[in-house]
Amino acid sequence: MPQNQTIRQIRGEFCIETRPQPCALVIFGASGDLTRRKLIPSLYHLFQRKLLSRNFYILGCARTPLDDAAFRSQCREGLARESGGGSGQDRGGFLERCYYLAGDYDKPEFYQQIAARLTELDQAYQSGENHLFYLATPPNLDTTIAWQLGRATLTKEFPGGPWRRVVLEKPLGRDLESALALDDHLHAVLAERQIYRIDHYLGKETVQNLLMLRFANAIFEPIWNRRYIDHVQITVAENLGIEHRAGYFEQAGTLRDMFQNHMLQMLSLVAMEPPASFDANRVRDEKVKLLRSIRPFPTDPAQLEQIFVRGQYGAGTQGVPATPSYREEPGVAPDSPVETFVACELRVDNWRWQGVPFYLRTGKRLAAKASQIAIVFKAVPHSMFQPIESEDLAPNVLVLNVQPNEGASLTLQAKHPGPKLCMSSLTMDFTYSEVFGEDPPEAYERLLLDCMLGDPTLFVRSDDMEVSWALITPLLETWRAQGEAGRIDPYPPGSWGPAAADALLARDGRQWLQP
Repeated sequence: MPQNQTIRQIRGEFCIETRPQPCALVIFGASGDLTRRKLIPSLYHLFQRKLLSRNFYILGCARTPLDDAAFRSQCREGLARESGGGSGQDRGGFLERCYYLAGDYDKPEFYQQIAARLTELDQAYQSGENHLFYLATPPNLDTTIAWQLGRATLTKEFPGGPWRRVVLEKPLGRDLESALALDDHLHAVLAERQIYRIDHYLGKETVQNLLMLRFANAIFEPIWNRRYIDHVQITVAENLGIEHRAGYFEQAGTLRDMFQNHMLQMLSLVAMEPPASFDANRVRDEKVKLLRSIRPFPTDPAQLEQIFVRGQYGAGTQGVPATPSYREEPGVAPDSPVETFVACELRVDNWRWQGVPFYLRTGKRLAAKASQIAIVFKAVPHSMFQPIESEDLAPNVLVLNVQPNEGASLTLQAKHPGPKLCMSSLTMDFTYSEVFGEDPPEAYERLLLDCMLGDPTLFVRSDDMEVSWALITPLLETWRAQGEAGRIDPYPPGSWGPAAADALLARDGRQWLQP
């Protein structure tokens, strides 16, 4: 067994975890919210679990004028709020690996200073000069930072030499044209293998579990198709509003913010064909094939409204403390047509899924914060339990809870104690916290570790991004052409969205499964 691998095999459990090579993590936007709430706590947990190399260090870079001591103090405060414990010795050992450099992202001199500091710290930590650059910055800075890194030869790789990788946060473009332009800029200084486009939903345990649930269990694959599955529902609900992000959200909207990335990524894992192996490119090949199979949306507005619902939350008047409507949020135009909710019916045109509808919905200010994937199976073709008819029997439903309370449940029919003919639905539940005695790791822990290991399985490849934007861009153009005249349904905060979203399923005799 390699020295950097640990394998645990107990009671049918088979676990392999690999410790990455020595390396440095350079975080641009190190003084920001993402670094404080997610990146530093996730790295600290990896450090606690001994999944970071002993020759690892962090260099934070941002415009905010801080020194090493001030940055470590900021990290310490973030860990106190987010990390959920840990010994003082652990924190001290982690924080002493954190360094900081202030400068302007568009100035070449800043990158020369970064190069000099990396040379100094690489020698001190014997890091092998392996560098991971994380862009925790607004998307408009992606091309600037990537270009300056390339100009300073900080992303240059040589055969047999140290590796250099760059991590990008969403959004990756605003439409197909801008996404392709961003890709061209990135590929001018980076090879595709060096680019890690992060989607934190793919780092969640339940989303990853889809692959093992489907392809490591013989009972699921034979029935994972149009013959046995009636429909699929994917819900990503948030109970908060836009939270002082009006500047971003007025330009993005829910379709760009959630649908084009998180929702389509989860759909591709649910519906893709079995990869030949658990190799990154084999898995991503199948995801792209699935996305290419999604039926294009109609461009005629009347036809589009038959399969797509746009909503916007109103003011809270009942059951919710006084909350402003979306158009009353600070920074939002009083006549804004930007959607805060979308729901749609998708069709996948291939042999496995022909005729099976996929219902997707996501929105803000909904009844609860919850994400789930529900596989609803077809009713039994005939009931032998007369006078109970087959249509009277609730269908089997497999629900994967992505957040909160990550886990799964399976609903089936069983005899209820009592009379000879007494049947009811029984739900078998599994949660990670109950079964394993601990909450699953934060998604960023998995993704940061995979970046350092050079495993891109859970990251978005260039063609994946292109296909998803090619699907969504005509829809955006249709809505843009409609302007304020386009239909957008209001919904009260604390609800599950507009009535039109319920009607989308009701016309086919179906209904949403509420988390």
